[in-house]
Amino acid sequence: MKKRITGIFSNPLRRWFWLFLGPVTAAFAIGFVWPFIQGIYLSFCKFKLIKNATFIGFGNYISALSDASFRHSFWYTALFAVTSLVLINVLGFAAAYALTQGIKGSNLYRTVFFMPNLIGGIVLGYIWSMIFDGILSRYGTSILLETRYGFWGLIILMCWQQIGYVMIIYIAGLQSVPEDMLEAAKIDGASRWQTLFRVTIPNVMPSITICTFLSLTNGFKLFDQNLALTGGQPFIIQPDGSTIKTTEMMALNIYNTFYNSNSASKGVAQAKAVLFFILVAGLGLAQLAFTRKREVQQ
Repeated sequence: MKKRITGIFSNPLRRWFWLFLGPVTAAFAIGFVWPFIQGIYLSFCKFKLIKNATFIGFGNYISALSDASFRHSFWYTALFAVTSLVLINVLGFAAAYALTQGIKGSNLYRTVFFMPNLIGGIVLGYIWSMIFDGILSRYGTSILLETRYGFWGLIILMCWQQIGYVMIIYIAGLQSVPEDMLEAAKIDGASRWQTLFRVTIPNVMPSITICTFLSLTNGFKLFDQNLALTGGQPFIIQPDGSTIKTTEMMALNIYNTFYNSNSASKGVAQAKAVLFFILVAGLGLAQLAFTRKREVQQ
């Protein structure tokens, strides 16, 4: 009887399976897979319009790697990503831990902390640009005039936007820590700090894995906030006449390269985009492998 019932329900499922999966697969292929493959091909071409692309081999990659502004944007982005990764996760976890200790009004605080994540990056960039300029104008300077102000301005903006988001993930992780383990630690005489580092944090490692991955990849992919807040300024003029925008991150550098007036720049920008993808994907996968090994199997 059980076999008969299984057969009755399995056949219709198999019959209608592709009806639901087919459109999603087609949309994914058209919207992501095909443009991705075409982008890889164009990174080996010189083109102004896609239909007039001319294959030139690795020339675009050589130009991309020899571009001083691209190399600067890499190191600047790496420093930004690491700094924001540490601050966002430490402060987000601290906020989550505090709000799971039964303090009054914790639900209100969660809502307030999460709200900045709902605001678009361009809007946030312009809002914080006005805030920073209002403060720095009193000292006769601007966020667009000094690299350090632009860097820490982006850090503050990113933290303000992302802390509430990772806080929600950490709260879910903290609430899933087994109560019997916490009780056992309390009975054994463990202090609050010992319980935190030896019981709570090991059990929250899945949340740490997720939040670290999101913080790392978002830090490298940051674009709209960078465009709105500093636009890459200030800039340094090189001896050869080229310029390096000192607060320009990798995504913005690729964007500016692609829309350069030089007809050969589009292929170089496409090569930069492929290198950017390899970098972010590699770092993301390495981080996932590193942190997952430290997760506690419950």
